[in-house]
Formats: sequence, C-alpha cells, structure tokens
Amino acid sequence: MARQAFLRKKHMEKHLGSSGWRDFILGWQDGLVNVLGVTLGVATATSDLKIILTAAFAATFAESISMGAVAYTSFTAEADFYQSERNKEAREIKDVPDEEKKEIRKIYSQLGFKGSLLNTVVEHIVSNKKRWLDVMMAQELKLSAPKRSPLHIAWIVGLSALIGSLIPIFPFFFLPVHVAVWTSLVLSSVILFFVGAYKAKTTVGSPWKSGLQMMLIGMLAALAGFGIGALFGVAVH
Repeated sequence: MARQAFLRKKHMEKHLGSSGWRDFILGWQDGLVNVLGVTLGVATATSDLKIILTAAFAATFAESISMGAVAYTSFTAEADFYQSERNKEAREIKDVPDEEKKEIRKIYSQLGFKGSLLNTVVEHIVSNKKRWLDVMMAQELKLSAPKRSPLHIAWIVGLSALIGSLIPIFPFFFLPVHVAVWTSLVLSSVILFFVGAYKAKTTVGSPWKSGLQMMLIGMLAALAGFGIGALFGVAVH
C-alpha cells in the first residue's frame, strides 16, 4: 500500500507538470529572475557597461545550459522510473498471476462492475498480457508512459531560459546604466505579472494573484541583487 501511495504521488506530480507550456514557463521565469538579480546586482556595484554585460551574459548562458541539463536528467529519471515499475509489474504478472488477476477484479469491482459483466471484463483484460500490464500500470499504479523525450523537454526549458534571461539585459543596450537599471526592473516586473496572470487564466487560479506572485518573485531577486551590489559597490568605492 505504501508503494502504491508513493507511485500515485509521483503520477500526480508528473500530471501537473506535463504540459509543454509549463515547461516553457519554468525555464523562462527562472532565467529572467536569476539574470535580473545578477544584472542589477552588478549594475549597482559598477557603472562599467562592459562588466555588467559580461556578467549578465555569463549568467544567461550558464542558466540556460543548467536548466536544460536539469530538465533532461529529471525527465530521464521519470522515464527510467516508469520502465522500472513496468518491469516489476510484468514480473508479478508472470510469477503470481492469480494475485494480479485478483487486483484486476478488485479494481473493476470498485468501479461498479458486478456479476457476469465483471467476469467478462476481467477475462478480457487478462487474456492479453500487454493489455493486462497496461491496465495494471494505469489503474493500480496510476502511472502513464512519458509522451515526450527528455531531449525535447530539455530544449524547451533551455531555450525558454535563454529567452527569459535576455529580457532584463535588453535595456542596457540602449540606455545609460542608471536608467537601464530601473527600466530593466520595471520591464521585468510587468512581463512577469502578465505571464503569471496568463498562466492562471489558461490553467487554474486567480490571474491577479498569480501575476502578483510571479512579480513578487522578480522583486525579491532584484532586491537581493541590489543589496549585494550595493555592499560590494561600497567596498569598491
């Protein structure tokens, strides 16, 4: 029972995080917030544009590669986990078929099947080993096979992190450093708010609450950057 509870939790976590949109938002938000903090921190410590852009782009590419790699290893682990559980279930069907057949009967009786109809359904399922295994994975363990490759997900997350990371850097190409700092902060905050609101509108939750939460995350990163930048800026001067 403990194993089944754990597997159900894994299934729910995967289900909630399975959409490509969520993968994009994950990378994009992480890239924007982290690079915003780094960029504003360095810009607070020095007005040298070359140093600011060097630090910002170093953080951008490090963040993008790191996020893509983490996404790849994470989803590879999920695929390996699914296959491992499928192999275990296949062995159980082979070694203790009567017990596994009882599990099928229990599952469908709980769904309301009774009498001859229940017997027909159970016999139909266990007459084909692949179908039997698929039902056990989906109905007993609440697991489904990954529908996308880890490499595909890694590209989505890595690319979205790169795109998000460029947003707080953009104003520094066109404005004086002291103006670009505030422009970067405002621009990033506004974009974070609207993306958070849109995410809630297309999924669940309050657009205002989600937007404000995402914007607050950006503000906290900026404050951390300001604080560290001010500390080292004072030390330099």
